[in-house]
Amino acid sequence: MERLETGIHAGRLLPAEYEANFSDLHPRLDKHEALVAADRCYFCYDAPCMTACPTSIDIPLFIRQIATGNPIGSAKTIFDQNILGGMCARVCPTEELCEQACVRNTAEEKPVEIGRLQRYATDTAMDAGKRFYTRAASTGKKIAVVGAGPAGLAAAHRLAVKGHEVVIYDARPKSGGLNEYGIASYKTVDDFAQKEVDYVLSIGGIEVRNGQQLGRDFSLADLQSQYDAVFLGIGLAGVNALRIEGENLPGADDAVDFIAALRQAKDKAEIAIGRRVVVLGGGMTAIDAAVQAKLLGAEEVTICYRRGKEHMNASEFEQDLATSKGVIIRHWLAPKSILAKDGKVAAIEVEYTKLVEGRLVTTGETGVIAAEQIFKAIGQTFEASGLGTVRMESGRIAVDGEGRTSLDGVWAGGDCVFGGDDLTVSAVAQGRDAAESINHMLTADAQSTVAVA
Repeated sequence: MERLETGIHAGRLLPAEYEANFSDLHPRLDKHEALVAADRCYFCYDAPCMTACPTSIDIPLFIRQIATGNPIGSAKTIFDQNILGGMCARVCPTEELCEQACVRNTAEEKPVEIGRLQRYATDTAMDAGKRFYTRAASTGKKIAVVGAGPAGLAAAHRLAVKGHEVVIYDARPKSGGLNEYGIASYKTVDDFAQKEVDYVLSIGGIEVRNGQQLGRDFSLADLQSQYDAVFLGIGLAGVNALRIEGENLPGADDAVDFIAALRQAKDKAEIAIGRRVVVLGGGMTAIDAAVQAKLLGAEEVTICYRRGKEHMNASEFEQDLATSKGVIIRHWLAPKSILAKDGKVAAIEVEYTKLVEGRLVTTGETGVIAAEQIFKAIGQTFEASGLGTVRMESGRIAVDGEGRTSLDGVWAGGDCVFGGDDLTVSAVAQGRDAAESINHMLTADAQSTVAVA
């Protein structure tokens, strides 16, 4: 097939090109590289990198363990705080978290490669089949977890370690949540998301029921009547609408669906892509969609964002990655309408924007960008079906500092809760901490029952 062919087509590249384009973005360090990288750490007391980590991993300790030739012990230090440490090592915006806080992050020096060192340790342990946790004696308590994403998996694992039985309900055919369906393919290769799910579930005491959707197959009230506690880690299932003319034309697609389809494809050549692609949005999803469109063979990929570079949710590293792949990022442009030719997307009309006294306004100036394919990446929404009377705040579930909702016996964490930052590592922390709160409640109830008896 000719590479210059217009329209949306599969197979734009040769097999070797797909393999090269979707290879590991940050290949694992070898032993020597890991020792050299670890030797740069100052092992700070009250290390700022540790404070910057949402899961509070003891970063100086795990790096010291690598430096002394103990990557297995290093993995244990990581997993004690973050059982999904392998995926977080791959997808965390370390340049804005731990590595940003590193004392070596100066104009003259680069920070310690904390993320890559974390991957080295966790991969070493997982490849060796090393499992650090056994279940406590059975408590006889049973907890329902809704959502097999990072928050749900972290909660389920911690609860299983405590001796509780856990049943996970997930709407998708495969577990993993965004780790499986929402991360760019070049960030997590070799089916790592499923390997990590298997690693987490190997603790035992966790049953997963896929294809089970809250609000369709069961309600929160159903779970409350059947289980001793419930944890909600249901993420964000909806996608914001553009609310412009032409939004539903063939060729105008959700970026989330595009990324999921690419992740599940057996062969990247199966995924059709336009020669000219426009992505609307300024977050990580927009970057992932744009970069992968380019890697699939799109010749011209443009991100349009309605505000300035400094307002983009995507990190500077991710923005630089996109431009290094040939993606054009244009700021101060808002979608006005999608234009059609022969019933399909042909272009997008955009309107220039600016800030006036802190408020975003359009200027009245317009332009047109030709495109056969448009991806919408303007944010996801929470779908609250089946939740009953749980208290909401700004469209998401309201929780306290331990993840407790307004309903007795119901906790929540991850992207579905109000006040979160939509990061995998934060979801893990919230799931873990909610599990500790659930365990405390169940243990206190059991002690009370014994005391009364």
